[in-house]
Amino acid sequence: MTSASGNKLITVDPEELRFQFELEKASHCDLKVSNATDKHVAFKVKTTSPKKYFVRPNTGVIQPRDTSVIRVTLQPQLEYPPDMLCKDKFLLQSTPVPSITDTEELPANTFSKEPGKHLEECKLKVVYIALQGNNNSGDAPKQNSDPNSNQAIQTARAARDSAVREATQLQQELEMLKKKNQKPAPAAAGFSLKLAIVAGIIGILVGFILKLAMASPTSPLPTPPPSPAITE
Repeated sequence: MTSASGNKLITVDPEELRFQFELEKASHCDLKVSNATDKHVAFKVKTTSPKKYFVRPNTGVIQPRDTSVIRVTLQPQLEYPPDMLCKDKFLLQSTPVPSITDTEELPANTFSKEPGKHLEECKLKVVYIALQGNNNSGDAPKQNSDPNSNQAIQTARAARDSAVREATQLQQELEMLKKKNQKPAPAAAGFSLKLAIVAGIIGILVGFILKLAMASPTSPLPTPPPSPAITE
């Protein structure tokens, strides 16, 4: 399969990077890059989001009429992208090189755009595929797109953080009383009761947050925003 940009040095399969998207789990996609010439061809992979993806190998040399497999791994993500749309892009550069070229240490100017150099580029888009989970409804994972639910989650989280800070402060004060060898009279007992109450509140808030996070449906797919510039 020839790449979308009409490359003559290499062919790329598939023509887009498709990842099975699941929260907090890595996913990978393999690119099969074939040398369509009788020359040695060097390649380099670039992306607009280098911190999100792990590419191996990201550079190398393919022997004449040979094939190399590039594995692109999407690092675990903590939240779904808006409407499961991804604007990340990849760029695969290729250029002929001498047969004696060291595949481990390519010259710094190998992929520079110089007059007379044969340099080809293939752009690849990224597609996220939503997992169906255990249901057969065919719906994408539900996202918390309701502004009211988001506000409620933020409020609950703020209350939870406040309760945690209060519990920590009460624990510290109780430890100070113990160090002073005071009798565990009403004051210490009161602290223990407060700690139990705060712990209960934290448990309720955590359950409330988890319930809200899985409550609202996905909104319609909008037109994706313009793609950012590709960087190494």
